[in-house]
Amino acid sequence: MTSATHHHAGRPKAVLLLSGGLDSSTVLAIARDEGFDVYAMTFRYGQRHALEVEVARRVAARHGVARHQVVDIDLATFGGSALTSTDLAVPKDRPADALAQQGVPVTYVPARNTIFLSFALAWAEVLGASDIFIGVNALDYSGYPDCRPEYVEAFERLANLATAAAVEGRNRIRIRAPLLHLTKGEIIRLGTRLGVDYALTTSCYDPSPSGEACGHCDACQLRLKGFADGGTTDPAPYQSAFQHDHLTPE
Repeated sequence: MTSATHHHAGRPKAVLLLSGGLDSSTVLAIARDEGFDVYAMTFRYGQRHALEVEVARRVAARHGVARHQVVDIDLATFGGSALTSTDLAVPKDRPADALAQQGVPVTYVPARNTIFLSFALAWAEVLGASDIFIGVNALDYSGYPDCRPEYVEAFERLANLATAAAVEGRNRIRIRAPLLHLTKGEIIRLGTRLGVDYALTTSCYDPSPSGEACGHCDACQLRLKGFADGGTTDPAPYQSAFQHDHLTPE
């Protein structure tokens, strides 16, 4: 399913991985600010919450992408992650030092970014786009192996070995990860300056059926810390018990 909005002749094209989360929504604003016609790609990959697909649609519409493509793949076939397998619980209320400790958390989805970037690479080749944007971030969350600078560099090398356009010298692919070395607080300040509406975005690993964030999973904790560090409050909806305890002034 696709939706088209803004396309400008003569503008460079970029493919962007859009989850509807805080990071990828910020990257979308960056790519638009840099003058790209953005082709956004969102995956329905067997994650527990297809909510993020609807959120991504709203974010894409808000930021005027050239096209938004929702791709169906099934990573739940393999399981192995709390985000795709209902028999693995999403961790809650982990202390900050546990978030930072070495070891890959159970919410890591095996090979997810490699699979997503491969799809983005295929679309970029068809579009003749040189730039692929991804919202990975190594600072506030280095637990995922596919969010590190070495990974981004390695995939870029692969992309330029793998595509006809690169091999024939017509088009060199660049993997753009503008948030790689920013803290969550810095990301939020940058996005706010670029007009990102964070009330639209969702980061929670275990939201309520109506889309309110739990406030307790790793993603919520990192997001809330980012807003606190950025000196603002998160405008996105949280479940009422959590909101009452944490987000309302004393």
